[in-house]
Amino acid sequence: QIIAAYSAEEPGVESGPYRPYREVLGETSRRVAAGLGWNLSPDRAGFLAASLPRWKPFADTNPGLERLASRFKLGILSNIDDDLLTATRRHFSVDFEMVVTAQQVKSYKPGVAHFEQAMARVGGKRLLHAAQSYFHDVVPAYKLGIPVVWVNRKGSSVEPGGPLPTHEVRDLAELASLVSA
Repeated sequence: QIIAAYSAEEPGVESGPYRPYREVLGETSRRVAAGLGWNLSPDRAGFLAASLPRWKPFADTNPGLERLASRFKLGILSNIDDDLLTATRRHFSVDFEMVVTAQQVKSYKPGVAHFEQAMARVGGKRLLHAAQSYFHDVVPAYKLGIPVVWVNRKGSSVEPGGPLPTHEVRDLAELASLVSA
């Protein structure tokens, strides 16, 4: 219930004028707490930002990224602040040649600024976007004509009438197998 409430609330906070992701996390947490009838004091509203550097990737992430990095240049398009992503990247076993954050483009996905920045950085080279979020990643990549693989870990359904990803996989191991075929 809490995660669903958070997921429903965060896009509204991100759709306003740009603000750092730490503030988005805090404001979204306050709104969710209020909606659930909880009192979240201002000094506790930063608990998600404080905990984020300790969040571990999915078990398949590093093995999948290692397989992908052996053949492709990898990048990250993230709805996060640079410092929070730097802390999170310590959990990855590969390096990323390109990093585009919300802080850098002053926008949050599903806005297209991350994708436009990525396309500008790769020049005319081919780009394949792979991500877990249908809302934040599949929809804007599709809008821009970027091939996109939906890493659908939860077995979710495409939004009715929504765009279809180029491919759909269960995890990064399946993605690595798909692009190696």
